[in-house]
Amino acid sequence: MPTIREDIDTASQWIAGALSESGYDADFSPNSLVEIDRFFSEHSADGQPVPGGLLCESLGSRLFSLGAYSGEVLRRNVGGEWRGDDDDPAVELTVELHLPDSTICWPMQRVMKRYQNGPSDSVAMWGSHVGLNITRDPWPALRPPDRAGKPWWKFW
Repeated sequence: MPTIREDIDTASQWIAGALSESGYDADFSPNSLVEIDRFFSEHSADGQPVPGGLLCESLGSRLFSLGAYSGEVLRRNVGGEWRGDDDDPAVELTVELHLPDSTICWPMQRVMKRYQNGPSDSVAMWGSHVGLNITRDPWPALRPPDRAGKPWWKFW
């Protein structure tokens, strides 16, 4: 049975490939977290998958993979170490990323918050707060696409 660290490696590589094939820049750079926000803006709304979107199937494993990818972006660019108890049945949610400055974060939980709460829990903004140098403007990726012919800011 693979360890959580092996699962994170596998999942982050898989989702990077899947995102790239779907037109997202998933190269493990800090700016690629803006692409994660764009992905969520295009494929989810109000804590639900957009009909026909890429989160309609295998939601749990895709959210785990997006969390693994986001954490790996942080680990590869800032440093750090994944820690999780492989005997814990909830390790996929409780796995921690320990950063060199003693910060502890939970990337899988951050991605779940982005999915549930929308742009207010931006993955790119989180990454920038925990030490990534994100130079790409995240705001366009935080706006949902025009799904009904109305401007993104109209609520009625």
